Amino acid sequence: MVFDYGGSPTLWVGLLILVGLMGIVVPVLPGLVLVWAAVALWAVLTATPAGWTVLAVVTAIIVAGTVVRYLLPERHLRASGVPWTTSAAGVVTGVVGFFVIPVVGLFVGFVLGVYAAERIRLRTHALAWPSTRTALKVAGLSALIELATGVVAALVWLVAALTVS
Repeated sequence: MVFDYGGSPTLWVGLLILVGLMGIVVPVLPGLVLVWAAVALWAVLTATPAGWTVLAVVTAIIVAGTVVRYLLPERHLRASGVPWTTSAAGVVTGVVGFFVIPVVGLFVGFVLGVYAAERIRLRTHALAWPSTRTALKVAGLSALIELATGVVAALVWLVAALTVS
């Protein structure tokens, strides 16, 4: 151990990874960034080739997961005919909602923004609602991809931490 700060570094890193995973589920914290930073801290603290290898593997997993998280849902949206401006409206109103309504504001703002953009574009509720549902499914898919990425990265670290420590 490089320095002693009142506990096992593996325990503290595990708790940071858990906080990162919670940040993915409840988007208040940058979840994948926290997971990666915790693994990087562990690699520095262990200062072993295994630690650096785990960091490299986790970095590759997070980069690949992030690329898939953005490409796959966007392709699905384009195929269903929902324009990027609708997604942009959802993101903007989601960010506003995040600050206006604690915890659920991001989700509520996103839904309202997507629906409003589609209602303006398509002019009827009957046409706007299916597009809104499609955008919601795609947002859910994106969140699941991010969560799966975080869980896989956490499991790689956990296996390494249990075998190295």
